[in-house]
Amino acid sequence: MATFAYGRVSSKDQNSDNQRLDIEASGHVIDYWFADTISGKTSASQRPQFAALLGQIRDGETVIVSKLDRLGRDAQDVGATVKLLASRKISVVVLQLGKLDLASAAGKMMLTMLSAVAEMERDLLIERTQSGLARAKSEGKTLGRPSKTTPEQRSEIIFMHAQGQSVSALARLYSVSRASVLNCLRAT
Repeated sequence: MATFAYGRVSSKDQNSDNQRLDIEASGHVIDYWFADTISGKTSASQRPQFAALLGQIRDGETVIVSKLDRLGRDAQDVGATVKLLASRKISVVVLQLGKLDLASAAGKMMLTMLSAVAEMERDLLIERTQSGLARAKSEGKTLGRPSKTTPEQRSEIIFMHAQGQSVSALARLYSVSRASVLNCLRAT
């Protein structure tokens, strides 16, 4: 029987190599490796590589992940994913949980508790982020990416466009994208 391993990272500047190394270092031989670069907010069923894994894995084989949150976005998603795998007699190994059988009664209870804690941590992180953004905004800080043009340049772009300059010509003149020029024009 084959062993499948799955990794997930949230952004393109990350990679799943550490997750794979953790799995291999724990003594598991990986026959098939699947990894997504996708937000943790995305449910497991909507992750392209996880869907490919589900399409390739056969009943009775094994899926290994380094951490529980790789299996889903919240307690409900993780539970549904494990239930789907258990219905196919696919063994699920989560390194952070040791040799716990997720299909057993104790495993289901532990899975539910850990998934709920992970979901709460994610909600608290979002709450703290929103609070920090609100505080920064109340202090008058400008949020978001800095503008590529100065207020004077935006006025010039608007004036020159009114005089007949094309969006493309203005983009070349100010070394910005056409979208930046169009944003300046929309602001009027």
